[in-house]
Amino acid sequence: MKTNLLNLEDLQDHKAGDAAVHIAVIICLAILAHFLVRLLQFLSDWLIRKSAAKKSPVGFVTRQPKFITLTGLVTSGLALVIYSVGLGFILYELGMHPDKFLATYLATASVVGFAVGFGSPGLVQDVITGLTMIFTDTLEVGDMVEISGYIGRVEKVGLRFTELRNFFNQQVFLSNRNISNISRFPRGGVHAYVDVQIPEQADPAKIMEALARVAKGMWTQFSAIVLSEPEISEAHPATADARRFIRLEFKIWPGQGALIETTFRQRVIQALKQIDPNYSDWMVVTTYRALDAGAKSNFSI
Repeated sequence: MKTNLLNLEDLQDHKAGDAAVHIAVIICLAILAHFLVRLLQFLSDWLIRKSAAKKSPVGFVTRQPKFITLTGLVTSGLALVIYSVGLGFILYELGMHPDKFLATYLATASVVGFAVGFGSPGLVQDVITGLTMIFTDTLEVGDMVEISGYIGRVEKVGLRFTELRNFFNQQVFLSNRNISNISRFPRGGVHAYVDVQIPEQADPAKIMEALARVAKGMWTQFSAIVLSEPEISEAHPATADARRFIRLEFKIWPGQGALIETTFRQRVIQALKQIDPNYSDWMVVTTYRALDAGAKSNFSI
């Protein structure tokens, strides 16, 4: 009788020891999976930072915004694979046979796939549209765009949502399947051109100095709207006319042209009236156009 009791106690101790080993293995597997995912995220962030600094160790990185998007997608996919494999090992440690686990896993994946395909067609459409936009260069991180009436800078192109940052610093999430028309601003914003006519008896150097002072003040004060330092041309003659003008080029946030039409224009007129009291309002004209870089030297609108 004592021998049976001792054998029973040894068996219980052996089972308890095996359970402790299994629990320890499961914990180690969970920690390892989490560590691998964190390491993968660290490596992706490191590559993105290297790409942003134009010192990428990867030769195929030529377009940094697209590289950021693709790196995020690949990282998310690999993280899902790592967690799935880790879950498989944990279930194996819990006693599930590998063949049975594989069959159950595939069956579950099939059921989930059919459920997503038939129950959530919008989700599938989001993913397909997102992949299409990424691989066809329709959108890239950093682009200034107008989508479905929303104007902003692209911060993320995901598989379900495209994220914009608008003028009010709001995050705007657009479902990919609802994106139909996309308008991209070629040079990152709207370009306002202010043509300032030079009075006949005025010194062009003084006019240039006054315009440069006013333009720099506008850029400093309204840097959230004026996206880059204004550019000022030399004095140019108008075609088939004796009048001369100086052109100022502003790159501004789309929809914020009133700043140039009112505030800047009034400041220019006020500054030039100090040089020539007879200076008239009609001598300052504002136009808009997103010119390509190759057309920069062409002064026609």
